[in-house]
Amino acid sequence: EVQLVESGGGLVQPGGSLRLSCAASGFTFGRNDMSWVRQAPGKGPEWVSVINSGGGNTYYADSVKGRFTIASDNGKNTAYLHMNSLRPGDTAVYYCNVGGPRGYWGQGTQVTVSS
Repeated sequence: EVQLVESGGGLVQPGGSLRLSCAASGFTFGRNDMSWVRQAPGKGPEWVSVINSGGGNTYYADSVKGRFTIASDNGKNTAYLHMNSLRPGDTAVYYCNVGGPRGYWGQGTQVTVSS
């Protein structure tokens, strides 16, 4: 059974940082692309970032480029999203995903950026 468990969200002031983690199980982690997607209140899902299988290539939405960094640790079957220079507009529930829109999703972790 595929499981994705996100953690690391919380309340942070503008300009602050957080690191999200996504612990994965039930599939061969190193052979799958891992994505982060977020959904802000009242808005549709927004793709944030993806790391290719094996960690070779990474891609980011323009809205987070230069501020967020995606990473993965195959030994720990865990994907990460390092978020710096956070803005109120980054407030959302963040989900990790494997297999695309019809793939598997975690339960999400709330990130709130507010003073």
